[in-house]
Amino acid sequence: MRFENGRAKARTYTGEPHRMAREIAKAYEPQQIEPRWADFWVKEELFKADANAPGPVFSIVIPPPNVTGSLHIGHMLDHTEIDILTRWHRMRGYNTLYLPGTDHASISTQRVVVRQLAEQGIDYRNLGREEFLKRVWKWKEESGGMITRQMKQIGESCDWSREKFTLSPELSRVVTEVFVRLYEEGLIYRANRLLNWCPVCLTVLSDLEVVHEERPGHLWYIKYPLVGTKESLVVATTRPETMLGDTAVAVNPEDERYTHLVGKKALLPLMNREIPIIADAMVDREFGTGAVKITPAHDPNDFEVGRRHKLAEIDVMTDDGKMNAAARAYAGMDRFEARKKIVEDLKALGLLEKITEHTNAIGLCERSKTIVEPRVSTQWFCRMKPLAEPAIAAVERGEIQIVPDNRREEYFHWMRNIRDWTLSRQLWWGHRIPAWHCGNCREIIVAREAPAKCTKCGSAKLEQDPDVLDTWFSSGLWPFSTLGWPEETPDFKTYYPTSLLITGYEILFLWVARMIMLGLHFTGKVPFRGVYLHSIVRTPDGEKMSKSKGTGIDPIDVNRRYGTDAMRFTLAVTASVSDVIWTEDRIQSSRNFANKIWNAARFLFVNLDKFEEGGPKLEELAAPEVRAQAPYAYANSVPLVDAWMFARLAATIRNFVRKIWNAVRLRTLYAAGATVPLVDAWLFARLAVTIETVNDALTNYRFHEAAQGVYQFFWGDFCDWYIEWVKPELQSADRVQATVAWKNLFAAFDAALRLLHPFMPFLTEELWHQLSQRPGAKSIALDRFPEVRANWKNTAAQEEFGLIQEVITSLRNMRAELKLDAKRKVAADYIAQNPYVRALIQANLEQILRLATLSEFRLSSASLNPAGGVMRSTPLFELQIAFGEGIDKQAEIVRLKKEIERLEKDIESKRARTQDQDFINKAPKHVVENLSITMVERQIEQKKLKDRLAQLEKGS
Repeated sequence: MRFENGRAKARTYTGEPHRMAREIAKAYEPQQIEPRWADFWVKEELFKADANAPGPVFSIVIPPPNVTGSLHIGHMLDHTEIDILTRWHRMRGYNTLYLPGTDHASISTQRVVVRQLAEQGIDYRNLGREEFLKRVWKWKEESGGMITRQMKQIGESCDWSREKFTLSPELSRVVTEVFVRLYEEGLIYRANRLLNWCPVCLTVLSDLEVVHEERPGHLWYIKYPLVGTKESLVVATTRPETMLGDTAVAVNPEDERYTHLVGKKALLPLMNREIPIIADAMVDREFGTGAVKITPAHDPNDFEVGRRHKLAEIDVMTDDGKMNAAARAYAGMDRFEARKKIVEDLKALGLLEKITEHTNAIGLCERSKTIVEPRVSTQWFCRMKPLAEPAIAAVERGEIQIVPDNRREEYFHWMRNIRDWTLSRQLWWGHRIPAWHCGNCREIIVAREAPAKCTKCGSAKLEQDPDVLDTWFSSGLWPFSTLGWPEETPDFKTYYPTSLLITGYEILFLWVARMIMLGLHFTGKVPFRGVYLHSIVRTPDGEKMSKSKGTGIDPIDVNRRYGTDAMRFTLAVTASVSDVIWTEDRIQSSRNFANKIWNAARFLFVNLDKFEEGGPKLEELAAPEVRAQAPYAYANSVPLVDAWMFARLAATIRNFVRKIWNAVRLRTLYAAGATVPLVDAWLFARLAVTIETVNDALTNYRFHEAAQGVYQFFWGDFCDWYIEWVKPELQSADRVQATVAWKNLFAAFDAALRLLHPFMPFLTEELWHQLSQRPGAKSIALDRFPEVRANWKNTAAQEEFGLIQEVITSLRNMRAELKLDAKRKVAADYIAQNPYVRALIQANLEQILRLATLSEFRLSSASLNPAGGVMRSTPLFELQIAFGEGIDKQAEIVRLKKEIERLEKDIESKRARTQDQDFINKAPKHVVENLSITMVERQIEQKKLKDRLAQLEKGS
């Protein structure tokens, strides 16, 4: 690569010898590569979408991260999966849009700025709403873009020209339009209800914004004196501080212990207020004493009881969790401080009977982690059932596919039991509710623009509702608001409905379901065709990562150390329907994979230097039009008589081979005319299989299968086998043979880079630019994803080369077990009854000798003596490395004993399970059958090893 004025410029190759080899550094350093390409992609606007472009469409919107945030590991997983699919579709010729943006995050953003002001000694309330919002917008401009910058750093292939912000003017207009329409349709209303209140965020919360946690607590048993008697009714409570707002004591109507007390009155301790004793079926007779205090303003169940019995609702707390004037002597105290004081006072008055331990389910604000306080307040709500019914039907009809399936059932369960949505929040930062209150007649006017006067009484004394909308309201419009709705913009017509949504399953109800409901209601179409709900990244212990617990992972820090490509590949290769377990070992493995690719490329270009000294240059060997014709065949043809002989041989023994050695199907070794070398035919056949595997896996969101397929091809097939196999040919004196090898090598390398690109974009971009490209080619991201060609598919080549691989791997394993020096050559013998196998081995003898580090590989005319050396047997061949010359026979005896012992334990384990009637009754039939078959196979294997051990010990 060259860089002019800080911008990357693709190389136009002129055929200068050695030019590219000098440009590949010895060591792979992603810290040097990644910033350059991240900057290049953004500045060149490579991923800008064109609504008028031809081709099938793939569009996806980002789950907008909070403007207050920075990338965490959940974002990294989410964005990696989105970007993999986006790059894959773009390379396959789709008109692709990946639309980025951020969420204004009302609660989180307001908390950040309030905290900053407090550090300066400023109470934000004293600033007033207008001045406070100016401060927030200033903070947003100066500090609110961190996560966007980080997204660009990690190379997300977004169309940054279309970046959106949920509180921008154009999106605010959409929010207002939607609110007003819903209000006009009778779906938005205002009501007084008991809801969750956060004393830190200072706003009401929806049920979905509250997380529940079991904590050890207590039950306080308090005596409520009965009016007109000297007796008391004992009431058990988990929250003594709320008793100051009690307006009744309730018992179950079927509880005979208290029937005589219903209708009488009790005296509320500490407040000396008479309250009625009522009967209500809500009361659990088994809880505490069977009598419970009723505080309608501070408990959801009590609220419903209070409404049924027309009880007063007395709120005894302030917004920030302190006791208010209604708490009398306890006013001004923190709620938990008041609890202690109340208990002390009850004890002093002799009204505390006892305290017992009790586990409580505590509701916590998901943002501040503060214990929420149920409180009565007037809020704006949206009726959800009319919106939910079409959304349920759309998923039932298959208009939206939810993956995995179990999340689909969760969706149905929640939607069928949906409750009205609390829309309003007591904040200043956010979408102001478009409603105006008349100061004269109290009329409420909901309108798209601020009204000049009251529509009922004509008064100009109007004040806009102080509340803002729940952030999830504007987020629920994201798929269509970002594309220009309600106008029929080119973007809306082309890219809506979007193709897919990828997000975490924990916001299925907070966001996904609401987008479906609102999208259908306002556009008449589903907002996306598919929903993939990915798993959660967890610690090695299986816990959800937590910054507060010190178990969180900063992906940016990890990227600096290992490289973004390594991080992306790690997440992809572990991303299945189950949760992702994060370990350093996993990302080290991905970094090693990147190193392997880098070293393979370096080997390729360094050796090309030598070849170019006396032959074709890179542009002749690796030009795009040359790579497109791979695989190449040798120019020389096989003599006709040899071709005829092998063809006749094939015809004679074909049926025999199929019957006896059905495990492998081999083709004629030679054909009339030029032929593609076996290793090349095999590699491109493997490439075809891998492309199909990756395409199928990504189509079905099996990211781990796609990544594993690419890994196996690049590391295993291309690097470990293909490059090692063709090394001698690359510098062969036979220039025709060498040229063919180089052409095929470059074609395979180019295809492998394009195959890998969606997973490792930076590394592949860097190496792709080392190859000669067509004039005007800017990026591998805009190149074509490899496509399978008919002439690549070759089952026979895979089977033939697979047999050679099995021979070489078996010989390598035998050497390893004998602990032979890696460079030491030894002789080996083999037997193969099948003439196809013998011919195949002989045709590849030179490579077998080299790759298995053998001095000789002899075809034995007689049976191999098991006592004479280490052996391996398969249905097609037997191999042996003879004892002697430092090869330890005793070591083989020890190894065989260990292997026999291992098999014995395995057999016994399987035997026990096959004799376990409980297991047999519960397990699927095929599982039991497979277990029995496997046990028999292990017994046969063990018998062979025992026979071999006996022969070795006999010959000792």
